[in-house]
Amino acid sequence: MRLGCDHVRVRVPATSANLGPGFDSLGLALGVFDDLEVRALGSSGVTVEVDGEGAHEVPDGETNLVVRAVRLALDHAGAPQTGLHLRCTNRIPHGRGLGSSAAAVVSGIFAARGLIADPDALDDAVALRLATELEGHPDNAAAAILGGATIAWTQQDGPRAVRVATHPDLIPVVLVPSARLATARARGVLPVAVPHADAAFAAGRAALLVEALARRPDLLFPATEDRLHQRYRAAVMSDTLALIDALRARGVAAVVSGAGPSVLALARATGGGASDADDAVKAVFGGAMGGWQVIRPGVADDGAQVDRVESARSPTR
Repeated sequence: MRLGCDHVRVRVPATSANLGPGFDSLGLALGVFDDLEVRALGSSGVTVEVDGEGAHEVPDGETNLVVRAVRLALDHAGAPQTGLHLRCTNRIPHGRGLGSSAAAVVSGIFAARGLIADPDALDDAVALRLATELEGHPDNAAAAILGGATIAWTQQDGPRAVRVATHPDLIPVVLVPSARLATARARGVLPVAVPHADAAFAAGRAALLVEALARRPDLLFPATEDRLHQRYRAAVMSDTLALIDALRARGVAAVVSGAGPSVLALARATGGGASDADDAVKAVFGGAMGGWQVIRPGVADDGAQVDRVESARSPTR
């Protein structure tokens, strides 16, 4: 496989995984985006420029997660490796449970898709498999690739995902704390096994949640109840669980966003751009946000996108 282009631009949405009971399976793409620009160089070596989240923090060489994803995807496609210049404009908060690492991985894979001569060699199914190889689980990557709400699962031949259309009244409201939490730490407090009754409860609520997201937003509150993972995480994100309890006490379908510590409220439109979570959020915080930021990103109906940038050519004489 040869390279067919030397300059691409990629846009990838933030994602929220689990959505309560859908642990490691359900995801939702959110309207906050990271932008990536990649140039293939004739010389060897890697240069990474980062604006926004992660600037002066993320690695700027071969260990950078985006670079690793580009390399993995090029190898999979049988394309030659090349020197790289990356410019990353990061808007997705890091370490907050909003899929920043999945966005980095997916953006690198999609950049490779744009660079190679036959983009179909890195189609969505392949992209999900490669992203899961780096991420360890497919929930965030599926939503980042496909957009909207997604259901991901793993079978013998690898991960799979399908997209679920979301109801137009669904309004995601995200409450983002100033503190970060590593995904490994959040997953490290989970038990090896859970009671059968809790597993059965989660299965029923996850199934109901698919219906609530697509057609019955009035069912979002019961559909987001969880007994599988959130309570176990209270030890490492007590403020997050306290906020969820306070919002749910006011009827808001609030859950941990991914591995946390952000909170996702799956709210319903009440007209004029407002949602049924707005008054509850105001009541809980009372005007003093205490380091929390409220964003209303909307659902990102489109997943990751890559565009080739045509090289300037001299006019024909």
